[in-house]
Amino acid sequence: MPEQPYARIGLAIVRLTIGAMFVWVFFENLGKGLYTPSGYAGLINYYLQHDHAPAVWKAIMATAASHSAVAAPLQGMTEISLGVLLVLGLLTRPAGLVACGFLASLWISEWGTSWIWELLVPTLASLAIAVGSAGRTWGLDAFLARRRPSSLWW
Repeated sequence: MPEQPYARIGLAIVRLTIGAMFVWVFFENLGKGLYTPSGYAGLINYYLQHDHAPAVWKAIMATAASHSAVAAPLQGMTEISLGVLLVLGLLTRPAGLVACGFLASLWISEWGTSWIWELLVPTLASLAIAVGSAGRTWGLDAFLARRRPSSLWW
């Protein structure tokens, strides 16, 4: 791969930004009580009543709401884990892919209730983080890549 330091630095900045966003959202949601069963179910039920998501997605959301004792802490762990991994630049490719899928699911969940670009931009930025191996610049993946540079994990 040809050396492109400015592109690598740009992707590292995007990685740090998306990682910081996940950490921030975790603590914001924690403060709002959204990782409790009632807080989580309340938010999901709001989306079910007001969004324009496809029926199949609403069925998935309804299942999550009815199992909020498991889904709420699982979402919290997902958000803080992705944030920490991206900020550290550790296992950036899988973290970026998971972040992309996770944010895409939130984007679909919020159709019609928020600005359409609000989650679409970080969703696609997360995909770019994964594709561009953004943890190899200013991240722990740089150390791992020295030992196994062809690994798809970093």
